[in-house]
Amino acid sequence: MSKFILAFDQGTTSSRAIVFDKNGHTVSIAQREFKQIFPTPGWVEHDPNEILSSQIGVAAEAVTKGKLKSADIAAIGITNQRETTIVWDRETGEPVYNAIVWQDRRTSDYCDELISQGWEPKIRNKTGLVIDAYFVATKVKWILDNVEDARKKAKAGKLVFGTVDSWLIWNLTEGEKHVTDVTNASRTLLFNINTLDWDDELLDLFEIPKSMLPEVCDSSGEICTTSGVVFAKKIPISGIAGDQHAALFGQMCTEPGMVKNTYGTGCFMLMNIGDKPIISKNKLITTIAWKIDNKVAYALEGSIFIAGAVVQWLRDGLGIIKTAPEVEKLVDKTKDSDGVYFVPAFTGLGAPHWNQHARGTMVGITRGTTLNHIARASLESIAYQTYDVLKAMEADAQINIKELRVDGGATTNDFLMQFQSDVLETKIVKPETLETTALGVAYLAGLGVGFWKDVEEIRSTWKSKAFFLPDPETPIEKLLKGWRKAIAATNAWSKSEIN
Repeated sequence: MSKFILAFDQGTTSSRAIVFDKNGHTVSIAQREFKQIFPTPGWVEHDPNEILSSQIGVAAEAVTKGKLKSADIAAIGITNQRETTIVWDRETGEPVYNAIVWQDRRTSDYCDELISQGWEPKIRNKTGLVIDAYFVATKVKWILDNVEDARKKAKAGKLVFGTVDSWLIWNLTEGEKHVTDVTNASRTLLFNINTLDWDDELLDLFEIPKSMLPEVCDSSGEICTTSGVVFAKKIPISGIAGDQHAALFGQMCTEPGMVKNTYGTGCFMLMNIGDKPIISKNKLITTIAWKIDNKVAYALEGSIFIAGAVVQWLRDGLGIIKTAPEVEKLVDKTKDSDGVYFVPAFTGLGAPHWNQHARGTMVGITRGTTLNHIARASLESIAYQTYDVLKAMEADAQINIKELRVDGGATTNDFLMQFQSDVLETKIVKPETLETTALGVAYLAGLGVGFWKDVEEIRSTWKSKAFFLPDPETPIEKLLKGWRKAIAATNAWSKSEIN
C-alpha cells in the first residue's frame, strides 16, 4: 500500500494541502490565500474557480514538497469551510454566481420572516439547526431568486448545488460524482438528521428542486476516485467532513462528553453526544459529527462567527499590526484592557445569542485607551465568546466540562490560551499536531481504505503537547460582568431605531 494520506483543507481565507504519514505526522504542507469579496456590507463571497485552482495548486505543491509521486498517496480526504454555497451548471460545470460564504448575512430578513411564521421549532426538530442566514438553504434560494434564469434552469434540472466539498469532488471526478457527506448535508437546513435523508417539506419551503441535491454518503469509505487529470494516478477520495467535524475527529473526541474548540476565522466548539441527537435548550445547534461503518455520531455545537478574524481586522482593517503574531507583543505591554470590551459581531452574533443583526461594538473607551488595550480587548473577546458557548453546552449536556481540547491558528498565542483557561476555570489541552482539521479528515480517509485498521490504532497516535491551568488570582466575575454589559450594549444597538 502507498505510504501517505493527502488532506485537502479548504478554508475560508486559504486553501491548504497536507501530507500525513502513518503516525499522523506532517510530511509536507502547502497553503495559498485567495480573494475575499465584499460586494456590500454584510455580504461575503468567494470565486469558486479560485477556490478550485488554489486547492489543486497546493495539493500538487504539497506532494512535490514531500518529494513524493502520486503513486505514494494511498487516499485523499477533503475537509472544507462549511455552509459556503455554490450553484453551478450541470452541463458546463461553470458557477452561475460566486460562492456565498457562511459569514454572509444577505438573507437575514428572509430568516426573520420564517421565524415570524413559526417555522423555527419544526426546522430545529428536523435539522438540529436554528433559522439563520449562516446556513445553506437560504443562500441557494437567494441565488435562484436573484440570478437571471437560475430558477428556470434549476426547474429544468440544469443546475446543481453543493457545499465546497461537492464542488471540489465534481471537478476532481470531471463531473462524474455529485456527492457530499452527512456532516456537510447536516448544515443545509434541508437534511433531516433523524431520518438521514433530504427532507421534502423543507425543500418545498425553500423552493429548491430535489434534482439540484448531491448524493449523501458516509464520512469515511469508498466514495469515489479522482479522474486522473489532476494526478497521474487515479486516487481514492475516501474521507469527507466539514472542517469542525474533522477537527473533532482529529482531536480524537470519539467518546460522548469529549469537547474540542477550534480557533480559526471563527470559533467552533463541538461536544460528542453519542449516537442519539439532543435538541439544545440553550440555543446551541445539533449536528452530525460523522458517519463511519454506517454508524452515526452526533454533536452539540456552538458557532462563533468572528474569532481569529479579529486579528486579521487589526492587521488589514486598522493597520495596527503588520503580521498576526505581533498582536501578542501589543498585549504584553498592558496588564489588562483597562475596562475596554470589544464584541466583534462583524457578521452578527452566533451561539448562544443568535442576533444576526448585531454588529461590532467597542465599549469602555477613555482618553487613556491605547492600541495595546484595543489589541488586548480583541483577543479577550475570543475567550469571552467561548465562555458563553461552553456554559450553554454544560447546561444542555448537564455535565461540568473539566478539559477542553483546542486547535487552530490562534492557539499559538499563549496569552489567549492562558486567558481562556482563566475565564473558563478549566484545563486547556493543545495536541502535538495543531492541524487537527486536516489530520481528522486524513484519519477518515485512511480508515476508508484500510490505511489504519480502526479508531483504536489512530487513537494511539494522538498526543498532547502543552496544557494551561487557570490562575485563581484572575478576577473572573468582575471581567465577565463587563462582558455581559458589552453584549447587552451590542444587542441594544442592533434593535434601536432612529426616526
